[in-house]
Amino acid sequence: MIYTVTSKEDIAQIKAEIETKAKEAGFGILNSYDFKKILETKGFPIERDITVYELCNPAGAQEALSQMAAISVYLPCRISLYKEDGLSTLSTIGFEDILATVEVDENFKSYMSVLFERLKTVMGSWEK
Repeated sequence: MIYTVTSKEDIAQIKAEIETKAKEAGFGILNSYDFKKILETKGFPIERDITVYELCNPAGAQEALSQMAAISVYLPCRISLYKEDGLSTLSTIGFEDILATVEVDENFKSYMSVLFERLKTVMGSWEK
């Protein structure tokens, strides 16, 4: 249900490049959340640097929301970036698993699978 890739690339480098890589794949970054900073300001510090990026492909969002309003709970697409076992780790929701559980036409599933492949391309930009 969660798709993950790892990289030896430093988190700071990935943060510096993610907007460009997302744009190359047809996504824009809507927002990002630095959970370490957010939770520290709330009095609940964590040690791990975890940043979540919200990505949007407007054409994909239009198609998804036109076909199935309930899919809005998964939008915008998110990529989480953090360290795990000494590696930079990028994770997202496994959209293929979700699409397998809903009743929509095959053309829509195919379209969404293409978008998910583009999202995986962004994540794989730093895979070594």
